[in-house]
Amino acid sequence: MPAQPVVVVLHDGRLPPATAMEPVTAHAELRPTEEAGLADALRGADVLFAYDFLSTAVPAAWHAAGSLQWIHVAAAGVDTVMSPEVRESDVVVTNSRGIFEGPIAEYVLAQVLALAKDLPGSLRLQREHRWEHRESERVAGTRALVVGTGPIGRAIARLLRAAGMEVHGGGRHLRLDDPDFTTVTDAAGLTAELGRADWVVAAAPLTEATRGMFDAAAFAAMAPHARFVNVGRGELVRTADLVTALRDGTIAGAALDVVDPEPLPAGHALWDLPNVVLTPHSSGDVHGWRSALTELFADNVLRWVEGRPLRNVVDKSLGYVPSTGSRP
Repeated sequence: MPAQPVVVVLHDGRLPPATAMEPVTAHAELRPTEEAGLADALRGADVLFAYDFLSTAVPAAWHAAGSLQWIHVAAAGVDTVMSPEVRESDVVVTNSRGIFEGPIAEYVLAQVLALAKDLPGSLRLQREHRWEHRESERVAGTRALVVGTGPIGRAIARLLRAAGMEVHGGGRHLRLDDPDFTTVTDAAGLTAELGRADWVVAAAPLTEATRGMFDAAAFAAMAPHARFVNVGRGELVRTADLVTALRDGTIAGAALDVVDPEPLPAGHALWDLPNVVLTPHSSGDVHGWRSALTELFADNVLRWVEGRPLRNVVDKSLGYVPSTGSRP
């Protein structure tokens, strides 16, 4: 490690909180940059802090990263930086696992409750000044399938179970005695499990294996009363297939924190579908989240300069941090 390492901070005009960055400033030279200047900033740099975790500028600037040793992404998903060149390099990639699990689980539970109690419909009636008695659904006793059994998926499962729901998982490997999901189905059993679910929650990382996994066939496998909640990545879904499924009643509704494309363009069909709730990729963004992200990176910088193991090292062949146990 260089005596005075150079850390590039990729941002979108909003810099990391200065107080949280103080431990980094004490040990490294900082080069803040937005996307347009990334290639120039990477020349001679040792570390990239992808604070703008939605930026897709890294692959195009990679030719200038000849001395880079480590990329830290201020998100759980690292798909925006995981180009073939990064995957095949010796550069270590770390993520922000541990920051978003609880907030995203709360968001999913909130959306499940809102859809079951038809809170969007109540708001519409309120705007119309209509006092209209209606009945709502219980969530206790219903069945949820959480696709993605990493830390975020497990936090979701535990919170949904606390609300009285039966929760199962969809992952890479079949498991019959999982502590959070009871059973986890693999790809071979996913279609059948989709058909048994009242709620399908997408919380998987975006990889080549998961891209577009929720397509017309997946929605056709779901029950007509089922709802779909996406807190993973928009590209997990074939958007046109989702719109069709929502329009023709193949599924009953959706709550989407992530979409493809993102941001959702004006005039897109998803804006106006009455059975859709949209939020702008903010399910994990609770008060203090930017400081928490920066503090995690600062802790990793201290580990790096002291020669200690880094937290949240991504397995680049998988595209995420492998779990060390069934309940990380």
